[in-house]
Formats: sequence, structure tokens, C-alpha cells
Amino acid sequence: MRSETIWIGVGMSAWVALLLTVGACTPRVEVAASEKPITINLNVKIDHEIRVKVDKDLDQVLSNDSGLF
Repeated sequence: MRSETIWIGVGMSAWVALLLTVGACTPRVEVAASEKPITINLNVKIDHEIRVKVDKDLDQVLSNDSGLF
């Protein structure tokens, strides 16, 4: 009877040790906001180029020699 009690104690001790070992390996996930603000730096250069093509006839009308202006 005493031998069975010792084996039950050893078995329970083994289960407790196993549960503590498995419980220590559980992952921990934590979601936290950062203390610094998020900065987005956009270095964008916008360059517009407008080209106007004028017919030769219209160019002659608008020239200085035409007397229009």
C-alpha cells in the first residue's frame, strides 16, 4: 500500500512538472501603439511644361510687323 502511494505521488509530480513546463512555453502576443507619431515624407517635385504650337499663318498675324498690337 505504501508503495502505491509513492508511485501515485511520483506520477502526480511528473504531471505537475509537465504542466508547468508546457505552461511556461505559451507564446505571448502584445499589441501596443507606438509613442512616436508616424511620419510620411514625400519628396515630390511637380513640374509642368506647357507648349503651344502655332501655325505659321497665325504666327504672322501675331507678329510685331502685322500692326495688330
